[in-house]
Amino acid sequence: MLNLDGRRRRAGWLVPTGLITLSVVPVLAGAVRMNEIVSGAAITPANARFLTFPAPVTVHIVAVTLYTVLGAFQFAPRFRARRPGWHRAAGRLLVVAGLAAALSGLWMTLFSEVPPEDEGLLAGFRLVFGSAMAAALVLGLRAVRRRDVRRHRAWMARAYAIGLGAGTQALTQGLWLAFAGPPGEVTRALLLGGSWVLNLAVAEWIIRRRTGSRRARVSP
Repeated sequence: MLNLDGRRRRAGWLVPTGLITLSVVPVLAGAVRMNEIVSGAAITPANARFLTFPAPVTVHIVAVTLYTVLGAFQFAPRFRARRPGWHRAAGRLLVVAGLAAALSGLWMTLFSEVPPEDEGLLAGFRLVFGSAMAAALVLGLRAVRRRDVRRHRAWMARAYAIGLGAGTQALTQGLWLAFAGPPGEVTRALLLGGSWVLNLAVAEWIIRRRTGSRRARVSP
């Protein structure tokens, strides 16, 4: 019995561990960018748009880091069930961090000077998914205030899937670079947009699977 319980505890941490692992590359990239901002690095064509308007960049990096790392622990069911107070407190913080990440990302897309390859299709993707993330967080918050836990979890899972998009994007771009070389402008935009779609598809599959399992348990 003890061995079985231990295996269940370890299995319950597989998803949070995987999510944190997926977020490592963008978190480290954000840390490098923050170091440039704090240390007053020389402005170059590659970092000018970040150093010229550091406030939204700083908000975005801090918010995304907090959201992806802390948010991963919300996907540990046993941990969440045993610490409901922590779950609620962390959830409130995550809503604030998630909205800050989404809105700062939208601000940078609309008002920052971006390189030509970040305009057009990619900018459209960023606006769509940034808006969708903010909307999902608001709908998730609205659902829990109505005590609709099922919809709350579904919307929060969708929001987290979008927020973790940078991790999947690092993976898909890395694989493309390894096997096909540097992607062109359109290909890069499709890789980034496709990563958000992939994350949402996985989240939706999990949501529907859990809903189906719950219905099966309550059916006569």
